[in-house]
Amino acid sequence: MSGRAGGKQKPLKQPKKTKKEDDEEDKAFKEKQRKAAAEEKAMAEKARGRGPLATGGIKKSGKK
Repeated sequence: MSGRAGGKQKPLKQPKKTKKEDDEEDKAFKEKQRKAAAEEKAMAEKARGRGPLATGGIKKSGKK
C-alpha cells in the first residue's frame, strides 16, 4: 500500500503569472471598451428620466 492510496491528493502548484505589458493594440481596445461602456451608461441614465416608451394604444382584455 502506498502512502497516498486512499487520501486526498494535493493540487499541483500553478506557476506564478507574469505580468505582461499591453501593446498599443490592447490599449486601444480597452479604451474603446471604456468609451462604449460610458456611452451606454449615459444613454441608460438619459432614458431613465423619461416615462415609459409605449403609452396608450390598444389594451386587450382577457375576455373575448
